[in-house]
Amino acid sequence: MITIEDARGTELTKAQASEISKQTKPLTVGALELALLAQFPREDAEEWDRTGLLVGDPAALVTSVAVALDVTHDAIEAAYRAGANVLLTHHPAFIEPPAVFSPSYAVASAPGVNVYDAIGKGVALMNFHTALDVSVAATRLLAGMLGVDFERILIPVDESGQKGYGQLCAVRPSDAPFRLQHLAARCTSVFGRLPRVWGSASATVKRIVIANGSAGNVIETAIAVGADCLVCGEVKYHAALDALQAGLCVVELGHDVSELPLCALLAQATIDAGVPSDEVFILDQGSNWSTPDATRI
Repeated sequence: MITIEDARGTELTKAQASEISKQTKPLTVGALELALLAQFPREDAEEWDRTGLLVGDPAALVTSVAVALDVTHDAIEAAYRAGANVLLTHHPAFIEPPAVFSPSYAVASAPGVNVYDAIGKGVALMNFHTALDVSVAATRLLAGMLGVDFERILIPVDESGQKGYGQLCAVRPSDAPFRLQHLAARCTSVFGRLPRVWGSASATVKRIVIANGSAGNVIETAIAVGADCLVCGEVKYHAALDALQAGLCVVELGHDVSELPLCALLAQATIDAGVPSDEVFILDQGSNWSTPDATRI
């Protein structure tokens, strides 16, 4: 269950913003969508993706906004209890439209139940998925968190080369010699979760490719540029095994672990769009799974 805490809590926290970003002009759900689309354009998203407002009345005035990684029953309930009529997420509520909308999981899939619940509670569902993934802010975020120097985008989606998938980064000279075990330890410290590590702990790491979410075709490009390690959200077993044989180590954070930090970017973008900072909340969804052998019972 997601509960509401104060700004120091781990379940629901208020986003921080500068004074100049605060505005008091009423904002509609549709106007918020347009403002966010200006930052994360629909044309940057993958063709198969869902971007923007999926559920809700664009003419409704925004009361407050809850930000989360995923649309879940608990997230909708937490947003409703907090007085938020917008649940802004990274992942869409659905890709393919649900076949049935129902309050029962025995009748409908989770997306069908969630959409039904959101409509009943008056909570609009809005998301920016791959459009956020490839944004300049998102593609520099994890590199900064891990203390490595961003060099360039490996798979650009625009002519400028500033947006895209896979970030080639360099280990700082002050960290040398930097080994895979050091990188794994840093990931554990930064993200608070034990990653899955492919490769020898003593392997030297100089060039790192970062890919939040699924590694996808970033693996092939990382090998082609001679990277030592890929840090990603998730990777298929055989893809990781093939990468390792090609000389590319892999640190697998967990899909959600690699993307939870993006919620802060969405929250700040919402504030920049005109929603007062004290009406923007981040829902913590970092406890969906655990590593039993790392938990004291």
